Amino acid sequence: MKSRQQTKKMAEGALMVAFATVLGILPLAQLPYGGSVTVASMLPIILVSYRHGIRWGVGAGFVFGVIQQLLGLSNLSYFTTWQSIVAIVLLDYLIAFSVVGLGGIFRRSSLSQRDALLLGAFLASVLRYLCHVISGATVWAGLSIPTEAALLYSLVYNATYMVPEAIVLCIAAYYLGSMLDFGKEEITRLPAVKTASRGANILAVAAGLVGCAALVFDTVMIFSRMQDAETGEFNISLLQVERFAGSFWMAVVIVTGVAAVAVATMFAVRRRLLTKSS
Repeated sequence: MKSRQQTKKMAEGALMVAFATVLGILPLAQLPYGGSVTVASMLPIILVSYRHGIRWGVGAGFVFGVIQQLLGLSNLSYFTTWQSIVAIVLLDYLIAFSVVGLGGIFRRSSLSQRDALLLGAFLASVLRYLCHVISGATVWAGLSIPTEAALLYSLVYNATYMVPEAIVLCIAAYYLGSMLDFGKEEITRLPAVKTASRGANILAVAAGLVGCAALVFDTVMIFSRMQDAETGEFNISLLQVERFAGSFWMAVVIVTGVAAVAVATMFAVRRRLLTKSS
């Protein structure tokens, strides 16, 4: 019986890693100097951790990291010493994705499943972000990140994709945690909530996605023009208005404005729905 359960956990873990890999190779946005925003590619690993424990989650995250490393082998061509290569493999891949497996750590707490998954997603995002920051401030310094003030540049640059990535992940974790019961052996649907409450939840998720999409768009547009293509240094003077003839800034302003109005409208409607249902 125990052997059968172990086999089932391994099979489920393998499927989740495969699912995470597919989500990872279909990014919502790809930054020009590395890093991408995915459709919650870390969530399957967090679910493995939440359902079967930290050990299984870290193991699934490690395998996911190995696959990401194999898909990103070209990044190793920038380095000539074995120490740098080992550091990149560990910090940007193996450790960075293994720590995602800690996302299920709140399962045994008094939190609801929805809140436990939300906090787990946030924790996983922060831990992965720290791994990339350390890598950027040490191994990548002098390459895509300037040697001078390397830590500050690494903090800023890695935040440009990890913040949107964390927002998408937290929204997805919150939504699935509200809809499905992952605590049982077989995943089942949670009892239906009131129509008004369900509509309010959908509006909250939609507002988050719209806001995140605008943030990703602005991030890619602005930071792709702030970094010098030759030196890798960030220079705010590269955003001079005359360099883009107004079209660049117009696009940023329009997308940001439309998103802000849409988010505000959806939250206003959500508040009205909750008021009626109470």
